[in-house]
Amino acid sequence: MANKVLVCTAWPYASGPIHLGHLAGHLIPPDIYTRFRRMRGDHAILVSGSDEHGTPITIAAEEAGITPQELVDRNHAGIVRDIEAMGIRFDLYSRTTAPHHQRTVHMLFDSINANGHIHEYEMDAMYCTHDQRFLPDRYLEGTCPVCGFESARGDQCDECGNTH
Repeated sequence: MANKVLVCTAWPYASGPIHLGHLAGHLIPPDIYTRFRRMRGDHAILVSGSDEHGTPITIAAEEAGITPQELVDRNHAGIVRDIEAMGIRFDLYSRTTAPHHQRTVHMLFDSINANGHIHEYEMDAMYCTHDQRFLPDRYLEGTCPVCGFESARGDQCDECGNTH
């Protein structure tokens, strides 16, 4: 009897094109594994997509002088083209802005929330009065409280590796 196998991979940010690290890390290995499972007679499907949310997208869009949506639309199309050119075969390569993705995420959130697993709390966050927005960690730079490195970014230090 054939096994049912769902292979899910990381969703790369649609902040730019895919690169060798994407291919070696989370594109080629699951494609190989999915093909192997199919060769064994299993019903295997491979699923992933472009992550269209996050600070890397905001930063790249600001640098390009376009909206985040324009950036992810352009980059998603390029990512799909490059994946196909490499011969990688996803059964579903989607987007986090796709209606079916949003419905599924909302359904999961509502279910988890209804079961009491989500808790609301307040936290401090950096706010830019000029831009009138909260600043994600990648927008912040300062001195690491552990090693004193003066160009630590956000909540991590590239010098000593500390996260805070």
